[in-house]
Amino acid sequence: MKIAVLTGAGVSAESGIKTFRDSNGLWEGHDVMEVASPEGFQRNPETVLEFYNQRRKQLLTVKPNAAHHALAALEKEHDVTIITQNVDDLHERAGSNQVIHLHGELLKVRSTRNEAYVRECKNDLKLGDVCDQNHQLRPHIVWFGEMVPLIDTAANVIEKAEAILVVGTSMVVYPAAGLIQYSKPDAKIYFVDPNPSISESKRVTIFAEKATTGVPKAIAALNNLK
Repeated sequence: MKIAVLTGAGVSAESGIKTFRDSNGLWEGHDVMEVASPEGFQRNPETVLEFYNQRRKQLLTVKPNAAHHALAALEKEHDVTIITQNVDDLHERAGSNQVIHLHGELLKVRSTRNEAYVRECKNDLKLGDVCDQNHQLRPHIVWFGEMVPLIDTAANVIEKAEAILVVGTSMVVYPAAGLIQYSKPDAKIYFVDPNPSISESKRVTIFAEKATTGVPKAIAALNNLK
């Protein structure tokens, strides 16, 4: 069975991943547009680089949780593609092999001039760190106001899916929120979130709980479709 999995911050929250967009963010008091926009980077690149350096350090201290591992194990039985809004690598570390990162990857950097130049980075990124054409490197993150280059790839995965599992995302932030509209009319949707933003229906089954407990239940329900 072809299964598409859409994940957001909620799938990594129980691993200890913090997000700068909530009240318990890494740098309270930082305007999100100052650390997650091209304009913010132009105004104060050192602040932006240090912000992501701190996030990178924190990511390296955490581990995948039961939800990540359950989704990785699902590959043994089905054709699974994970489409994540997260920039962490916890899905990969848990063993998932097909992961589309809509918003980029924290452990990668790219050239400010040549978007094709991308390399791994687990250490601090500083002003003066450049690509092979001598252009400054920046976090490989899709900032506010930038195009989401993999959105068409993700939509194509949703179109072909026989079942869709949505985990830990409100599905109200676009363009990711619009992906569900590409699904087949008969594709079953399983929604795992403590505060679900949609209602249950003939097509939609909701598990109103955290990812670590809700994902295994959703997978069990999904397997009953066989």
